[in-house]
Amino acid sequence: TQKHHSAFYLSAGAAMSSGKGKAKVPVAGRRNVLVTSALPYVNNVPHLGNIIGCVLSADVFARYCRLRGHNVLYVCGTDEYGTATENKALEEGCSPLEICDKYHAIHKEVYEWFNISFDHFGRTSTPQQTEICQSIFSKLLDNNWLSENTMQQLYCESCQRFLADRFVVGSCPVEGCGNDTARGDQCDRCGRLLNSTELIDPRCKVCEGIPIVRDTDHLFLELPLLKEQLEKYIDEASATGSWSQNAVRITDAWLKEGLRPRCITRDLKWGVPVPHEKYKDKVFYVWFDAPIGYISITACYTPEWEKWWKNPENVELYQFMGKDNVPFHTVMFPSALLGTGENWTLMKNISVTEYLNYESGKFSKTKGIGVFGNDAKATNIPADVWRYYLLSNRPEASDAVFTWGGLQIKHNNELLKNLGNFIYRVLSFIAKPEGAGYGSIIPEAPNADIHPLSQSLAETVGNLIQQYIDAMDKVKLKQGLKIAMAISSEGNAYLQESQFWKLYKQDPASCTTVMKTSVGVVYLLACLLEPFMPSFSKDVLQQLNLSPNEHISFADEKGESDKAKRPWDLIPSNHRIGEIVPLFTELKDDAVASFRETFAGSQAERNARAN
Repeated sequence: TQKHHSAFYLSAGAAMSSGKGKAKVPVAGRRNVLVTSALPYVNNVPHLGNIIGCVLSADVFARYCRLRGHNVLYVCGTDEYGTATENKALEEGCSPLEICDKYHAIHKEVYEWFNISFDHFGRTSTPQQTEICQSIFSKLLDNNWLSENTMQQLYCESCQRFLADRFVVGSCPVEGCGNDTARGDQCDRCGRLLNSTELIDPRCKVCEGIPIVRDTDHLFLELPLLKEQLEKYIDEASATGSWSQNAVRITDAWLKEGLRPRCITRDLKWGVPVPHEKYKDKVFYVWFDAPIGYISITACYTPEWEKWWKNPENVELYQFMGKDNVPFHTVMFPSALLGTGENWTLMKNISVTEYLNYESGKFSKTKGIGVFGNDAKATNIPADVWRYYLLSNRPEASDAVFTWGGLQIKHNNELLKNLGNFIYRVLSFIAKPEGAGYGSIIPEAPNADIHPLSQSLAETVGNLIQQYIDAMDKVKLKQGLKIAMAISSEGNAYLQESQFWKLYKQDPASCTTVMKTSVGVVYLLACLLEPFMPSFSKDVLQQLNLSPNEHISFADEKGESDKAKRPWDLIPSNHRIGEIVPLFTELKDDAVASFRETFAGSQAERNARAN
């Protein structure tokens, strides 16, 4: 069996790394890209909205950066401290740590099934988190960016405790909202951040009792005093980093409303202890503590974490999240880091998704509505199909809707009839025995340079590849995917126009040119679509009899995108391809109807139906 080895290939072994081998550090002279996705709460199974909003989008960009030859570190982990965890532990009758252990394992399993290529997937309940969080706090205290204040907080006499935000529910105070199940920290319906004392008719989530208001002392980060530093950073980063428009809009709204001191402590037990004698019985509020998790998770990955996080001259930080997380990453987290006076790597680019809704309502972890990570696996629909649908439907500028019918249409019309059809037509024809095909051997293409149809295709593909690179560099992932799929459409049109099945007998030289050019386009598609559908890419490379761990490089310094403009040169003549099988199978109406019925309603209602 012949293998093709050439300068086109770049090792992509890092794409499936999970902390094994030598830890990565920034490399002088290379583009060093640090990628994070919003840390998912550890109190439930992630649903598809969570997955597209953070880990999947970040994964696509990290994989793309590896394809471009950049030095990439992609970190994420479970957000484990705070009221959400205590709340879930209360519901399930166990300790917060037991909840964290249980759901960390579930999250890790879901992301592994979705083929998310973390360099390290960690958690925030670590000694490193405590150390780094307390260090940042101490520097803010020393630099006089913190203040003390007495605030009124709801106290449940029945439970004999101050009620943290998530232990309080009531009616949203925003006029016209009408949500009577708003939490003490945020209203899910209108998105307004709240204090629990603002709720109308509040009640204790634990015992349903009516709490009273009591005074309690807390520490605050003085955001108004940091405003000048923060606005200077935001103006520079949002311009040079090409922030997504929704991130700019949400951040501007916060600044225009006026920055207020933000409380950084909470009356809880499960969290990072405050290293201050007066507040030693309190912990840090999750908005202060959780973003520091990116840093501590990196510290768990490598003791040389400061080379990533205190190296803004040589490291570019890209952060991915849903729109409800924006203020914590564009206002609060950078303010805390700026206040230390240290040379932190601050976010260059933020990519924010709107909400992904489910059929006729919202995905909801709390209510168990929607398709969750374990549900996707249970359908036996391949992970790459889920990845493709979510990414092609990525809610970048406005909310998007997941529908089972939409998934079926995308799968059958785009993956099966466009992409899968093109690749199977090309490879199955080459695999036919001599007299009908080429006996699985890539033929010569002596006339490619003077074959008008192939020259036209090459020019079109070259232009599309440049558009793909431009879109992906700007983190326009949905556009990048659309452009890559357009190359497949061009390939199908090329096959039809060439009428290769007639050329085989009538004009053998032209037929070999069409086939060798087409197999080069197949190879290009495997490479360009690897960030979006890694298992598909691996399968195509195996059918081409090429190593799945080798990919084309689009590194600027190597001029590889120019070489791709000659697709007939990408795979050499006389190379033997592997066994050819269809890459996609039709998603039938009855299967879709069954899924729609199975996953209707809340998880509780589904369980009731099953019982």
